[in-house]
Amino acid sequence: MAFEIIATGKAIPSNRVSNDDLARRIDTNDEWIRSHSGIGARHFADESTASSDLALEASLQVLSMTAEKTGETLEELILSLDLILLGTVTPDYYGTPATACVVQAKLGAKNAAALDITAGCSGFIYGLEFAAGYLSLNPARTRALVIGSEILSRVTNWDDRSTCVLFGDGAGAVLIEQTGADAGKRGLIRTSLGADGTGAECIINRWGGSRQPYKKGEIVEFPSVLEMDGRAVYNFAVKAVTGTIEKLLTEQGITIDQVARIVPHQANARIVQAAAKRLGIPEEKFFLNIEEYANTSSASIPIALDELNRGGKIKTGDLIMTIGFGAGLTFGGNLIIW
Repeated sequence: MAFEIIATGKAIPSNRVSNDDLARRIDTNDEWIRSHSGIGARHFADESTASSDLALEASLQVLSMTAEKTGETLEELILSLDLILLGTVTPDYYGTPATACVVQAKLGAKNAAALDITAGCSGFIYGLEFAAGYLSLNPARTRALVIGSEILSRVTNWDDRSTCVLFGDGAGAVLIEQTGADAGKRGLIRTSLGADGTGAECIINRWGGSRQPYKKGEIVEFPSVLEMDGRAVYNFAVKAVTGTIEKLLTEQGITIDQVARIVPHQANARIVQAAAKRLGIPEEKFFLNIEEYANTSSASIPIALDELNRGGKIKTGDLIMTIGFGAGLTFGGNLIIW
C-alpha cells in the first residue's frame, strides 16, 4: 500500500501588504526587508476571519480537485474522510477545542477523527507522517486531510521591527489516500522528524498558558505575541535543513540529483541560500515563494505544494523533498514520489 497526495489546495487572504505598505506603519523599508529575508509582500486576513476559515477554504479546494479526478460528489468525499490533522500556532481558541474539530464541523466530516498539531512551522511535515501512520494501522480507513493554517498577524509584535516584517497569513492542505500502489514507488516513502526542546525559548508565545496565565485584575502590559531570537533560529535552521537533507538522502540511498524539487519551509530566503551553498545544491532546486507570502508557518509547505501542483511544475513520478523547521524547536522532512 502507498500513501499518496492526490489533491492540494490553498487559501490566501485578499489583503496584500507590500513592504512599502508596511513601511508606512513601522520604521522599515523594502530594501532592508528584502536583503534580510527575501520577502516582498505578505497577505493579512480581515478581523472576522479565523484560522479555521482559511483551513476550510483550502480544504474545499482539495476536495474539489479530488472530485474532478474521482467523479465523487463533494458530500461523498467529505463523508469518506477518516482523519483531519491541522498544524497551527494560531488556533481559533486557546487550548480547546482543537481547530481541526472546528473544521470537521464546518465540513460536516462526521466520520473523521480530528486533532491539532503544535509543532510550529514543522506541523505539516509531522502531519503527513502521522496521517500515514494512522492509515497504515487501520486498513479500512483510507483518507486523511492534512492542513496547515495560520493567522500570524494576530500574534505579531508590531513593536519588534526585526520580526514583524516576516509573517503572513494563509492556509494550505492536501488529501492523503491509502492506495493500492506499491509502497516505495508512489506517495510518501520516507520521513525524518526531530526536536530540540532546549531551544524552546527561541520562538515562544509566553502569555496565557499554565506557566504564565492571565490573572483576574492583572494589567497585561505585553500582549500574547510571538518572541523570536532571530540569530539563534537562523543558526538552528541552517543546521536542521542541511542535516535533514543529508539524512533523508543517506537513509533512502539516493543522491540529490534524483530529487526533482526541494520544498522548504518559507521562513527566510537566506536560510535556504546558506543551506544550498553548504551542501553544494543549486538554489534553483529549492522552490521559494516567500517573496509573495512571507512566513506562513505550518501553511508554507502545503501552499508551495499547491502552487507547484496547479502550476504544472511537478509531474507524476517526480521525487519531492519537503524540509521544515520551527518552534519547539522542531524539524523534519519528507520524501514523496508525486
